[in-house]
Amino acid sequence: MKIERTARRVSVTALTALAGLHVAWGRGSSWPLSDRESLADAVSGRPDMPGPVACHVVAGALGTAALLVAGQPRRYPALSRLGAAGVAGVLGVRGVAGLVGRTDLLSPGSVSARFRRLDRLAYSPLCLALATSTTVAAARRNS
Repeated sequence: MKIERTARRVSVTALTALAGLHVAWGRGSSWPLSDRESLADAVSGRPDMPGPVACHVVAGALGTAALLVAGQPRRYPALSRLGAAGVAGVLGVRGVAGLVGRTDLLSPGSVSARFRRLDRLAYSPLCLALATSTTVAAARRNS
């Protein structure tokens, strides 16, 4: 299997799964933690979870990102390329911000110690890996 196809599948699968997770959180789930307070501290760095609308907006953005990385809309390849580049750029900025401990610049209030630790260990590296796989998928698809 070609590397660009693998990169595209990895990116689309991860972005879709993350979108689904945000939908679940918007509907009140605390998975994978036992309660909403622990979840809020771990994933947003705040005492309370963002509301349903915010969770669903993020889910929509992640779902749209998955479609763009998948090459949609096929009728408008330039839009797909530009969108995938934008997805890679946003994920890259988010990843770097987290690694340097400044996610709070992008999401004010994300300051708990637990969140910062998880951000450096998991969230930011995931964002950078997705930025890389999205770049590979889009660059190879369009070269």
